[in-house]
Amino acid sequence: MSTTIADGGASLTKYDYASIGFYTFDCLGWPFEGVPDGGGTFFLDELTLAVSGAAGTAAIAAAKMGLSCRAVGGVGDDLMGHWVLQRLREFGIDVSRMQQIAGSRTSSSIVTTRRDGSRPALHMKGATADFFVEDHALDAVCSARIVHLGGVGLMDRMDHSQNARLLQRAKQAGAITTVDVFAGSQADLPAVARVLPYTDYFMPSIEEAMALTGGNDPTVIARQFFDYGARCCIFTLGAEGASYHHSDGQEFRVPAFDVPVKCTCGCGDAFNAGMAVALCRNLDPETAVRFAQATSALNATGLGSQAGVQSFEHTWDFMTTVPLRA
Repeated sequence: MSTTIADGGASLTKYDYASIGFYTFDCLGWPFEGVPDGGGTFFLDELTLAVSGAAGTAAIAAAKMGLSCRAVGGVGDDLMGHWVLQRLREFGIDVSRMQQIAGSRTSSSIVTTRRDGSRPALHMKGATADFFVEDHALDAVCSARIVHLGGVGLMDRMDHSQNARLLQRAKQAGAITTVDVFAGSQADLPAVARVLPYTDYFMPSIEEAMALTGGNDPTVIARQFFDYGARCCIFTLGAEGASYHHSDGQEFRVPAFDVPVKCTCGCGDAFNAGMAVALCRNLDPETAVRFAQATSALNATGLGSQAGVQSFEHTWDFMTTVPLRA
């Protein structure tokens, strides 16, 4: 049984951005040097909490950069879930379509961030697996200029067919649709393939795209996703930037920015938020990807998802002044 959070307001309010899917509570520590023997203790310089996940990071980063945002996902009726909802509200995000699911626990991670920015994590799947948008609520959750589905592959109940129905409804309502995934092998491809006919921008990491297809050439991989119905693929490449592949034949690559990396947690999700902002501002494709890449780079400069993202103006200034990696 789930309860929708009552925050007031008309259910069909048109938002800039509806970020739907994977919301998680993160506790992050830096710098992680290793696990002490027995009951020993290693000291950290920093500890922080963050709302993360493919939908959570994107919602907060987009809100920081000026978009009106609606969060749609599931949390447990526990301390972590209450904190996630409180944190989203602090950024002005509408949480009236978030669900607190009785008997479920909030998806949560313990993130151990090394000095090089890599971040091995311990994760509890939690309420993301139980979250479900009923048919009667589809119009409300899709009432946005950009509808983002983040975490396909983790949403057990939604992945069967409802994610596809949700995106189909969003397209019928005139929304631009974006999709990110959590994929580790070709076994995850059926859940992804179901949503691609209704996907304008498919934005996995290159590692996830390779895992889904078994391929290693971005152009060839993109064509496989076009065959499933995707209109455009943007692959995040980590320290190598991002590559853009459109079904009309347009391709280009954007290098990464040269920044000191603190934590890479949520960089791909911040990239999704940057693309949403760029699409709302009608930026041309190459500028849009550069702006998304700048959002991702800023994310990497702080500890925890979206920590380094401040505002649209700050991100734009970063994009136009910070040098690119060679």
